[in-house]
Amino acid sequence: MEQSATLNIENLKITQEQFILASQSLHLQRPGCEAVYPVGLYGWRKRCLYFFLLLLLVTMIVNLALTVWIIKVMNFSTDGMGELQLNQDGLHLEGVGEFQMPLYVSEIQSRRDRLLVLRSEKNVTLNARNHQGQLTGQLTVGPEGVEAQCQRLEVRSSDGGRLLFSADEEEVTMTTEKFTVTGSEGAVFGHSVETPLIQAPTSEDLRLESPTRILTMEAPRGVEVSAAMGTLKIGSRKDLQLEATEGEILLDADSIRLENLPLGLYAASAGEPFRKQAVYEVCVCPSGKIYLSPAESVSTCQAMSSICLWS
Repeated sequence: MEQSATLNIENLKITQEQFILASQSLHLQRPGCEAVYPVGLYGWRKRCLYFFLLLLLVTMIVNLALTVWIIKVMNFSTDGMGELQLNQDGLHLEGVGEFQMPLYVSEIQSRRDRLLVLRSEKNVTLNARNHQGQLTGQLTVGPEGVEAQCQRLEVRSSDGGRLLFSADEEEVTMTTEKFTVTGSEGAVFGHSVETPLIQAPTSEDLRLESPTRILTMEAPRGVEVSAAMGTLKIGSRKDLQLEATEGEILLDADSIRLENLPLGLYAASAGEPFRKQAVYEVCVCPSGKIYLSPAESVSTCQAMSSICLWS
């Protein structure tokens, strides 16, 4: 045993000597001790890190508080925000809503027991567009009036079945039983009017007037002008013409008065007037002019026909 231990020690010494010799032959040098540096943040760097962490924590707390306050004030919920609720049918708004930008919807309706009010400081404009985005209809309600721009404008009854008023580029049609004008100046038409009846209200006068042009009434089967409970008056500054191309003109009344007819003149002396009397006969010139002639036992129209020369 002692010999074995002695041999191991000797072998170890030989190995160490060989290592030392080999190291010296390779000129190997043992590394020296390097400088030791501390690891971590110290001094002002550590204080800045803590300050930024504290500032981030305060910012998070403030943001969380503001978020909770906004949710509380705006009354956010799973159904919507405040008076604005989201459901399967769309948006449900209780109260007054203000829109700063255009609103695109397919339908707007109010509750059954409430009115739908649209308000604007300038105007309210409703636009209708096709699938290509082109404008097909527009309704503008402004301070100066109401303007509608469309191909055809229709006004129907409350049940939506009966057409009351329609207007397009060709004509304007009214299908109501009565059209009433209550203005003090009446109604002014720049062109012709086609209607089956013109009637004044009860106890009111009916007046048809053309101040500077001609008033014409035409009908393919006849024109009837009647005043059942009052007086019918037709006046003209110049000529009043009653013409029937294929029929006759019938004046049916208890009495027919032709006032301010001119008096005829003697053929012998055009400047000599005849004496006044109570009864005259009515004479007609070939031109159709009517004049008066003194009534005698025989007709005096021939003797008083000089007035026809001036017609």
